[in-house]
Amino acid sequence: MSVESIRRNVVNIAGYRFVDLSDRDQLRQPFREITEKLNLKGTILLSPNGINFFLAGEQNAIDEYINFLNQDERLSNIPLHISYTDYQPFKRMLVRLKKEIIALGMDEIRPVKHTGEFIEPLEFKEWLDQNREVIVLDTRNDYELRIGTFENAIDLNIKSFREFPEAIKNLDGNKSTPVVMFCTGGIRCEKASIVMENEGWSNVYQIKGGVLGYFKETGGAHWNGDCFVFDQRVAVGKDLNETDHEMCFACREPLTKEDLCSKKYSVEEYCPYCYEKNSIFSLIA
Repeated sequence: MSVESIRRNVVNIAGYRFVDLSDRDQLRQPFREITEKLNLKGTILLSPNGINFFLAGEQNAIDEYINFLNQDERLSNIPLHISYTDYQPFKRMLVRLKKEIIALGMDEIRPVKHTGEFIEPLEFKEWLDQNREVIVLDTRNDYELRIGTFENAIDLNIKSFREFPEAIKNLDGNKSTPVVMFCTGGIRCEKASIVMENEGWSNVYQIKGGVLGYFKETGGAHWNGDCFVFDQRVAVGKDLNETDHEMCFACREPLTKEDLCSKKYSVEEYCPYCYEKNSIFSLIA
């Protein structure tokens, strides 16, 4: 075993599935018990229409958690995004009951019944290599886009996924043009693709596995920057390893090396983003 593999001994997994869970409330305690037993940290979201989780722990604990999932045929063989760190990127373990595993606020959008078509990462890369006519649509929030996105991707300038349905009403173009959507792991696009179809777009695709799946399969071709993730790592690179981004202690915005060198950055006080929003910092300067 290499020194590197010994050092990076914390396994990070993320997965989701849209599936009917009429017994959602009864599932909470078993998940609490298994994660406590295995000393896992992270978040599990349970809703009547699915599960979404981000967890980290030792390899044997992760393996046992997956075995636990596989005992329920509704949750067996969930595709996983896997990466490794040399520290625990989550502070606590939470098992939450939610109305939606990814909040959009539209009850009629139910991926468990229908979702848009998937496109494999390598096929999408070929489309970009060939310079095919395609609308590349980023469904993520504005602070995520600042860390990285695809070349020529459309930025909807949204601050939360709930703003997506209204934002795409202003999207110009022939609605028969192929649209390829993406988000971090794919979960938002399962809902976003339905919204697009309901707005009359007839050729809608979502990258299978999201940005993380694309990185794994293609090495990140045609992507500029890194990818924001929702834990203490802040962002991962095209190799799925943690990058040197940090997060503002005050406003929780992700920060680049340039941000950290800014005169408008002070450790544990403010960053360029909350500095601009709060006039009191201007008085300090």
